[in-house]
Amino acid sequence: MIKIRSGQTRGHSRHEWLDSYHTFSFADYHDPTHMGFGHLRVINEDRVQPSAGFPTHGHRDMEIISYPVAGALEHRDSMGNGTVIHAGDVQRMSAGTGVRHSEFNPSADVPVHFLQIWILPRENGLPPSYEQRHFPPQELDHRLCLVASGDGRDNSLLVHQDVALYAARLHDGDSVRHSLAPGRRAYLQVVRGSVRAGGEPLSAGDGAEVTGERELVLDSTGEAEVLLFDLA
Repeated sequence: MIKIRSGQTRGHSRHEWLDSYHTFSFADYHDPTHMGFGHLRVINEDRVQPSAGFPTHGHRDMEIISYPVAGALEHRDSMGNGTVIHAGDVQRMSAGTGVRHSEFNPSADVPVHFLQIWILPRENGLPPSYEQRHFPPQELDHRLCLVASGDGRDNSLLVHQDVALYAARLHDGDSVRHSLAPGRRAYLQVVRGSVRAGGEPLSAGDGAEVTGERELVLDSTGEAEVLLFDLA
């Protein structure tokens, strides 16, 4: 079964410096029917204005993935990490026993567009850690590329949970398939463009819960970018 989550029905918060859409309940947006999907707890699509951002704040016991779509995102944390990530980069921070960090748009004139993803860890109290990797176009184009996983296989980022996160940049006419092992389900998030998932049309901002399926087929109807979560 494929259950569509229209991007138009997501939670939405807008501030002078931030425009944010929430796939699942977050902050002031609360919907008991959309509290997460399996271990996947948060997908926020954020657009931050130039020279603005999230001031230093704390997290604990959460796997946090940042996925830039356009622009640059500067990260600083209490572990001593300080980096700027761009489209093609994927960043993972395990908050564990506690970490403080900030996220900021370092550009004076270009907004940053990124997805922030939270995944519940397999256990609490892990040591905080940080990792990032750049995935060049040849790894993301025309295929589902593993960017994060519970065992760090295939040079993916290590997430402390039984989850596999794939990213793909699809071009007109592309068709990709993903097999789901028995007992597993998936969540699809369309980052940009439009695709058909199992024959169902989805556009940028839309998501889909996939349960009881052995395979998911994605057909691109133009230029598109998607994230696919394979979940226990």
